[in-house]
Amino acid sequence: MSGGTRLSISATLATFLASCALLPLVDKSSWIVQAAILLVIQAAVGAAARRVPLPRALTVAVQAVVTLLLLTLVFARQQALGMVIPGPEAIRHFGDLLDAGGTDVSRYMIPAPLSEGIRLMLVGGTLVIGLAVDALAVTFRSAAPAGLPLLALYSVAAGLSEGSTDWLWFLLAAGGYLLLLLAEGRDRLSQWGRVFGGARRAEPAGQGPLADGGGGALAPVRTGRRIGVLALGIALVVPLALPALDGGLLGPSGTGVGSGPGGGGTISAVNPLVSLQNSLNQPEDREVMSYRTTSEQNTDLYLRIVALDEFDGTTWRPSVRSITDVPSELPTPPGLGPDVRRTEVETRISAADFYAQDWLPMPYPASEVSIAGRWRFEQVGRTLVGDHGQTTRGKSYTVKSMVVQPTPQQLANAGPAPSGLLREFTKVPESLPGVVTSTARKVTRGASNNYERAVKLQDYFAVDGGFTYNTQVQAGSGSAAIARFLKQKEGFCVHFAFSMAAMARTLGIPARVAVGFTPGSPAGDNKYSVGLRDAHAWPELYFEGVGWTRFEPTPTRGTVPEYTQEETPSGDASSSAAPSDDTSAAPSASQPSASQSCSLTERKEGGCNSAAPAAVGGATDDGPPFGTILLVSLAVLLVLVLPLLPMLWRKRIRALRLGAAGRTDADVAGRTLAAWRELTDTAWDHGIPPDDSQTPRKAAARVVRLGRLEADAADAVQRIAAAVEQVLYAPRPEPVAGLGEDVRRVHDGLRGRASRGTRARALLAPRSAVRVTWALSERWESLRAGLRARWTEARSRPSGQQS
Repeated sequence: MSGGTRLSISATLATFLASCALLPLVDKSSWIVQAAILLVIQAAVGAAARRVPLPRALTVAVQAVVTLLLLTLVFARQQALGMVIPGPEAIRHFGDLLDAGGTDVSRYMIPAPLSEGIRLMLVGGTLVIGLAVDALAVTFRSAAPAGLPLLALYSVAAGLSEGSTDWLWFLLAAGGYLLLLLAEGRDRLSQWGRVFGGARRAEPAGQGPLADGGGGALAPVRTGRRIGVLALGIALVVPLALPALDGGLLGPSGTGVGSGPGGGGTISAVNPLVSLQNSLNQPEDREVMSYRTTSEQNTDLYLRIVALDEFDGTTWRPSVRSITDVPSELPTPPGLGPDVRRTEVETRISAADFYAQDWLPMPYPASEVSIAGRWRFEQVGRTLVGDHGQTTRGKSYTVKSMVVQPTPQQLANAGPAPSGLLREFTKVPESLPGVVTSTARKVTRGASNNYERAVKLQDYFAVDGGFTYNTQVQAGSGSAAIARFLKQKEGFCVHFAFSMAAMARTLGIPARVAVGFTPGSPAGDNKYSVGLRDAHAWPELYFEGVGWTRFEPTPTRGTVPEYTQEETPSGDASSSAAPSDDTSAAPSASQPSASQSCSLTERKEGGCNSAAPAAVGGATDDGPPFGTILLVSLAVLLVLVLPLLPMLWRKRIRALRLGAAGRTDADVAGRTLAAWRELTDTAWDHGIPPDDSQTPRKAAARVVRLGRLEADAADAVQRIAAAVEQVLYAPRPEPVAGLGEDVRRVHDGLRGRASRGTRARALLAPRSAVRVTWALSERWESLRAGLRARWTEARSRPSGQQS
């Protein structure tokens, strides 16, 4: 197999492996087979064009035309001329498919259904990347830059997908790129052989440097493999020590978070903000689940996913806690006393086939859960989480739960919380601005107990404070973002819930944030439908004797609990809550709610099930920690500098070889041989491989002939060669002045006669940089030989002898 064929196969394989990272984005994988077939055809066309041979630019153009014809045959043959020639109608059809694909991408959560538009985007994108990789690595013989389109393909997939298999897609993409580099290295070394070895790189008797068909290149190739494998291993291991963003709670994930045998294990912290915003941002309110319930009214039947109880100053997240097997009956909720009124209800929930969620949405507090599959129980948050890949996709399950109905008096008379719970759930970061605490104290001035303080906080956000519900702001979720939200007074449920919970903690009230869904809207036949836009966040505050209690500070969203209404002012609540009219004008705004009789909730009723606006701001305006910024900056710098390393190494070596030297005989010889090595490497970089079998004079004549040097540069080559012969054969070599200038003169002459592509290659990817590989190989072999000698000496030494 020729080197070009091997390189073409490696480029196609690298593109295919990188495109596998797109597989988790859609629910069907049939497109990858289609893309693979078209990639092979595309590569075969390129190989045939290079064999003719066609000019490089024309080769790429032929491949691009054939790629367009293939896409037309697959996606627009009915609109094309002769099924393959794209006319105006076919071009319009491509535009319609791409437009539909873009709409589907923004509409559906991952994994999205494989529509024709998305299929065209996946297959077409893979072919475009394949064309770029084939052109760079095979047609222009520059495999290193071909990693950029491969990186772009992988980055798009990694940025969109969620799950624990990201390492696998990285391994495939990186492995494909390493195979491509290895193929190019083998191709080059098989042509050049094991050159410039000198006495240290002697060949076996009777064999020339290329007598074994490239065997002289085996040592560098082996070292290259080792370096590649080592680099790939480091790339896989190092990220484990770096900070990372975990997957969301409301979007699909499909990875289990439980670990450990039997009934033990832990549950890891995750960040729900991205998925919550994505759910509110969907242009179509897709149904994620439906349910039937025995409850007479569903206004308090929030479907809770998880509680976020750890606030580190950047965001809220669930703590890392132990998980156990799901008991047949869940334990009594913490803090719930026997004198609090409660009603047990049963709810039958069915999740959509596309909704793959690790955490199980269910009413709070649940007392019994009946569901098939591998699920674990986290007692503090009273949540169920899928174990090792278990999700809610298509699941139907039954939850028995309690509707807890405390009276305002019971909440007002609540005693102090247990010390451990109080300590854990009132912690605030040192970075929390003082305005948060001062505002909380100002708002709750005059309250005589924690219940009154909680109601005042709720009314401040929902009624009295002039806040508006707006998903287009970028208020963030960290400490500074809370202060900014209190000043701007615009945000959506995340900001209201986070801010109220943080302010409650500053007042000594245990607080956390729950994430899930509001009760949804009636769908007929005693059935309720919960859509993506019902995604919600709300604060839970702890009262001894009642337990964790829901509050609703978000205007136009959710329902105000009955136990908070007696203490709220009833005069002008309707006019003081400030939601804008356009936020509540949505398809589901007419949902009836029999339980809302207080003027506090009149404004909230209109927006209880309203569709959220179509854009959501970023969730972490505070930005990542400084350490993360530094690490990311270093990584970006590494990506930018790495392709320039051969050029930088070459410039450094040239400066060292042509620098000043001493005046001893050894110095004269070293400086002369360094100038000769620089000359031959310069010729090598410009496409003239060295030949150690020739004398300096013949080698110089060869450089002049192949480089088509003019008289001035040719004379410089001959002067350097004469200086080398003097060093090699004269008893006492005399120093020759101007060798550095002669080398530069030769460099300019070779560069002036070379093509633009050859000049760029000599600058950015010099061929002589392979010496780095050889040097590493020699040092490795020397190190191994030294260790082997020491080991042999140690084993042969008598046991009683000391060194």
